[in-house]
Amino acid sequence: MAANTIDPAWRETHLGRRLDAALRQFDARVLELMARNIEVPLALGNLAARAQVGAAHIHITRHLPLQGARLTELAAQAGMSKQAMGDLVDQCAAWGMVAREPDPLDARARRVVFTATGLAWLQAYRDAVAQTEGEFRAAVGQDVATVVSLGLEAYAA
Repeated sequence: MAANTIDPAWRETHLGRRLDAALRQFDARVLELMARNIEVPLALGNLAARAQVGAAHIHITRHLPLQGARLTELAAQAGMSKQAMGDLVDQCAAWGMVAREPDPLDARARRVVFTATGLAWLQAYRDAVAQTEGEFRAAVGQDVATVVSLGLEAYAA
């Protein structure tokens, strides 16, 4: 088949492309709300407002359990390499969002845990996600939002 006979429109309209665009828009809105949230620690709010905190940093917010996790567990949960997650953890630790502590089950291992600042960030993230989900529901309607949510849940299972 010759390249000039392939209709390129499918590349812009397939489901994966639309899911990616929706996730980018969702995360951008969440970060925008967090940057304006007065409950977010000032330094983190300023970083978010200057676009220094991005979707990659949301992986830590989205995937780090409240009891903490080893770096390898966190990386696997986020679908990232251990090295890439280590870089994100280093950056978030420098911002005071997370800390590395000894693992109580293995003295040789370390766990990544939220700090008090990180827990405030996590609460702001929760609030921003709730508002963004509400905006999504208002934009597409309650019925469509429910179908989308159920469909994504079934597909990801």
